[in-house]
Amino acid sequence: MPEDFIHCRNISHWYEQNGGDRLTVLDKVDLAIAQGTFVSLLGPSGCGKTTLLRMCHGLIKPSAGGVVIDGIVVEKPANDRAMVFQEHNLLPWKTAEQNITFACRLAGIDAAERQDRARHALSTVGLGDFAGHFPNQLSGGMKQRVGLARALALGPRVMLMDEPFGALDAQTREVMQAELLRVWEADRKTVIFVTHSIDEAILLSDLVVVMSHRPGRIKELVPIDLPRPRMNARELPQWASLRQHLWLSLSPEIDTKH
Repeated sequence: MPEDFIHCRNISHWYEQNGGDRLTVLDKVDLAIAQGTFVSLLGPSGCGKTTLLRMCHGLIKPSAGGVVIDGIVVEKPANDRAMVFQEHNLLPWKTAEQNITFACRLAGIDAAERQDRARHALSTVGLGDFAGHFPNQLSGGMKQRVGLARALALGPRVMLMDEPFGALDAQTREVMQAELLRVWEADRKTVIFVTHSIDEAILLSDLVVVMSHRPGRIKELVPIDLPRPRMNARELPQWASLRQHLWLSLSPEIDTKH
């Protein structure tokens, strides 16, 4: 298992502003991720977490440095990577199954496979009986499950997740966290997960990457060595210790004026 299955190599990124000023979002980020691990990016708003995630997908090209996945430089999106966003972005005029088969078609998956993939993915996330339901017939958590199923149906080796549960209520969020862990335990895809929640990062991750205030830099790598499964791990004394450690690392980076 290579330690640098995903390697963000000395990435910096900036935008040119009016007047010629440069806004630097990421500064010399170097991160190696082992295959099959669950990694969370934890940092304040505006530190470049989502930008880094989109670079791993190939949606943004770094100003300097680059992303290498399994020895191949990322130049554009590819079917071995899938994004799950905070908003489910389902097409309201298509059923759950049709939303997934449509994504499969856009990815170039053979027509004979699309329905089987969609039904298997929906079954995997516990929505096998809702394939024919439209988005307005589904709860918020169910819509996010369809979004997760849509990504799984593409058969990626890497899942890139941008605060996928951030818009959900607290109870639904806990249900979705448990669901994600169940799905991840089944095949151990490599996951990079953006979050603002320390507890969520501890619950899900093998490794938490603490990022600094903009320009985003890696401040600390914190391994999470709690036993899995973890849904009851909050009761362990190690949980409180990890939470305090992460808070003490993160809190100086939070700009309370904004």
